[in-house]
Amino acid sequence: MSIVLTEFARARLFPSVPRGNSIRDCTPEQFERHLNDELPFRVLPGYAPFCALHVHRNWTPTRCLTVPVTEANRSQLRSAYEARTPAELPVLVRWFEGIEAPRAEWLIAILYSREQLAREGTPIEADWGVVGCLYTLEPEEIPMAPITMMRNALGVEEGGSGVPLDADAYRRSVAFWERNANWRP
Repeated sequence: MSIVLTEFARARLFPSVPRGNSIRDCTPEQFERHLNDELPFRVLPGYAPFCALHVHRNWTPTRCLTVPVTEANRSQLRSAYEARTPAELPVLVRWFEGIEAPRAEWLIAILYSREQLAREGTPIEADWGVVGCLYTLEPEEIPMAPITMMRNALGVEEGGSGVPLDADAYRRSVAFWERNANWRP
């Protein structure tokens, strides 16, 4: 099985100006090599048949993606309308400012099959392409954000995957994201 880093993931996980909430002290090439050379701790099913999650012990100083919302830090939540790429419509997002998350214990690579990536206009030579990565304390998936589920349901034309909305998964996602938020340095 071969894995490559998609350009979409490369820009988000390894931005040209490194951020405290992106993958630290690891190049895109080292990350890709690690995923190909090291067996994952476990493989989790993704939200659709074309998606898999490879769980690896964190070999970097990368910090967790999310922080729990508490009364003590609620005032540090910020929000704005943002698009992930110039082609996508902006959506409402929220994050913490002025908070640094703990070091992640696990990096969970989100993989899409070659066939799905071709359907989305991103052909790859490998069997799987990395479209994202979760940085967590536990070897478990963080629920996909509700807006990502909605974008996926809108279809490939709107930057999604075309997978219909699962109402139960959406409710579980809302429950998680009401209690947690991403952070930015």
